[in-house]
Amino acid sequence: MKQFMDKDFLLETPTAQTLYHDFASKMPVLDYHCHINPKEIADDRKFQNITQIWLGGDHYKWRQMRSNGVDEYYITGDAPDREKFQKWAETLTKAIGNPLYHWSHLELQKYFGYTGALNADTAEEVWNICNAKLQEDSMTVRNLIKQSGVTLICTTDDPIDSLEYHKQIADDTSFDVQVLPAWRPDKAMNIEKPDFLDYMKKLSDVSGVTINSFADLKEALKVRLAFFASYGCKASDHALEYVMYKPATDVQVEAIFAKRATGEPLTDIETAQFKTAFMVFVGKEYNKLGWAMQLHYGTIRDNNLFKFNKLGPDTGFDCINSFDSSAEMAQFLNALNSTDELPKTIIYSLNPNANEAIGTVIGCFQDSSAVGKIQQGSAWWFNDHKIGMINQMTSLANLSLLGNFIGMLTDSRSFLSYTRHEYFRRIMCNLIGGWVENGEYPADMKVLGEMVQDISYNNAVKYFGFNL
Repeated sequence: MKQFMDKDFLLETPTAQTLYHDFASKMPVLDYHCHINPKEIADDRKFQNITQIWLGGDHYKWRQMRSNGVDEYYITGDAPDREKFQKWAETLTKAIGNPLYHWSHLELQKYFGYTGALNADTAEEVWNICNAKLQEDSMTVRNLIKQSGVTLICTTDDPIDSLEYHKQIADDTSFDVQVLPAWRPDKAMNIEKPDFLDYMKKLSDVSGVTINSFADLKEALKVRLAFFASYGCKASDHALEYVMYKPATDVQVEAIFAKRATGEPLTDIETAQFKTAFMVFVGKEYNKLGWAMQLHYGTIRDNNLFKFNKLGPDTGFDCINSFDSSAEMAQFLNALNSTDELPKTIIYSLNPNANEAIGTVIGCFQDSSAVGKIQQGSAWWFNDHKIGMINQMTSLANLSLLGNFIGMLTDSRSFLSYTRHEYFRRIMCNLIGGWVENGEYPADMKVLGEMVQDISYNNAVKYFGFNL
């Protein structure tokens, strides 16, 4: 029997162990997509206890606590932090096979030196160990980032954001980790949402462009795109229920915008036509700027309306959309490619059944302008567990070039989540090592070592064009 999460955790063969310990583990971390708050980096926040840093905004954990029958008072409510931690410890005990079990213990090992198992009985011991450690200066946000080996972070930012904290971080020469904005224009695209017209007013104010038409909206977005580019932005990100392609003429799109401006509701096809025009426009702009376009799709959000009305978005009530939009994905990419304006694109589906479809779509649009120009993104959200990662990488290897994969991201709101890169690298090395041990690939450690280092870090640096 293997020891619990020892140094060879998830590494089943000698080749896997060599690839991880000698190559992958030595690479820095590039977190090109996350949801951490740049203000907390600028302020170099120090957390007072483990509950604040673990449970403060982690809807992954919240979902499992609800699954364990925990009252909302101990999840997002006003319960004392020690009691919330106890409820999480009791929940974690039952999370066998869940990535949260592994992530939590990797974090306890790396940042707090605790190698035991967190459960109801050990919760007091772990609480005290973690909280004592968190009082040390080495545990401020910036120091956590540094000791995690992170060289660059891309946050997720709305077009109307001032980016003031990015400027504050960039101007501080004592902190040498780059923190760049990533453009997330969902509110400017979601014309069907109740707050769309209010958002147009805010975008008008910050851009200096009065928005009375779709043409005006495009001009306002150009102003803000240039502003983000001046802060080093190299990536956009889009949260989509599905990737649609419902083209319309310029006259039709303007009519749709005008109809919405009067407060009149739109039909589903009108909404889809507007969003298609929006995405084609911004895609072309990204191509001009040399940015990568990230498409996260396949989500049905805020399903529990009772809880959503109480707690708001991003609180753990989303699920997988089984709709397969690979055909429209191909049409959308083709619309950009037909005028030679297709940017570098990363496609993430929340539905794991789309792995193979994505693998075939990306192969249609590769060219010499960038190695692996169209990427299948890493196993995302409900799929970033052991099996999900194995399936995504296996599918990618079957249908494309795994060696050109840009690897893992945290997609997290927590400053302890960088161990997810370790988790990914261990799984990747075990997968590749297994193929080698099975005689499916030569045991050329120079080639293999370079490959796992590229997937761990180097490919993403080159793909985005970061200056590191």
